[in-house]
Amino acid sequence: MTVTGSPASTYCLTAGGGTPALGLALAGLLPRRLLLERSRLIQVSRMRWIRIIDRLLLVVGLLMLGIYLGARAHRAIFSRAALGTFKSEQLSSADQSRTLVITAARPDFTLWSPKRIKEYEESLATYLAPAIGILRIPKIHVEVPVLEGTDDLSLNRGVGRIAGTASPGEEGNVGIAGHRDGFFRGLKDVAPGDRIEMVTLRRTDTYVVDHVVIVDPDDTSVLQSRPHPSLTLVTCYPFYFVGSAPKRYIVQASIASSDPVRNRVFESSNAATRNVDEQQSTR
Repeated sequence: MTVTGSPASTYCLTAGGGTPALGLALAGLLPRRLLLERSRLIQVSRMRWIRIIDRLLLVVGLLMLGIYLGARAHRAIFSRAALGTFKSEQLSSADQSRTLVITAARPDFTLWSPKRIKEYEESLATYLAPAIGILRIPKIHVEVPVLEGTDDLSLNRGVGRIAGTASPGEEGNVGIAGHRDGFFRGLKDVAPGDRIEMVTLRRTDTYVVDHVVIVDPDDTSVLQSRPHPSLTLVTCYPFYFVGSAPKRYIVQASIASSDPVRNRVFESSNAATRNVDEQQSTR
């Protein structure tokens, strides 16, 4: 009797080594691995975007911090600049008020030539830089602004500092030139021992005349520095010569004292106030 196989043996053969069961197992594993791999890729991509966002947030935070610090620094710098500007304006206002006090009076034309009076009047229509000082010679009643340079316009308006000499208020020899038929015509009456004042915004220097000499036009030795701070006034000579004068009239003075201009300003202001009060009381 031939036995072809029982159902049990057939089941065992199919389960133990047949390919249908293995295919089913593999078919179940592949989708699972694909899901795991896809999940891992999504997680990696998510972490990458998180890192990018973190960096962007860090950059934005640093930019905001920089803007904040820049604004604070700008405010501090602007505040300091504003304070500096305000202080400069205060000093400028103080200087302007001082300038008003020490402004030279209108000149006395008694000894002036008609030509010089005309040129002075014409010069008033032209703007000039502010005076660097006021020259006063009490004996001859001269009070004249000292301007930079010795060009025609400057010498028509006032007297001028000679280039290469000390500036008013500085150490050295201050050289001042003026016209012989204008502001400096009265120099002919100045003698040793007379007093000359140079007023600047910082101080008033008082000089005493010690030399009066006549030199050739090309003799610049009188402008050289002297042992003490000095003032040298230069004009043409003879005073009433018709045409181009052949000589130069030199008045040299040495410093006697130097006082802060503030005292002078207060004295001038007080004197002006007293004059106004006296005029009002007489009316």
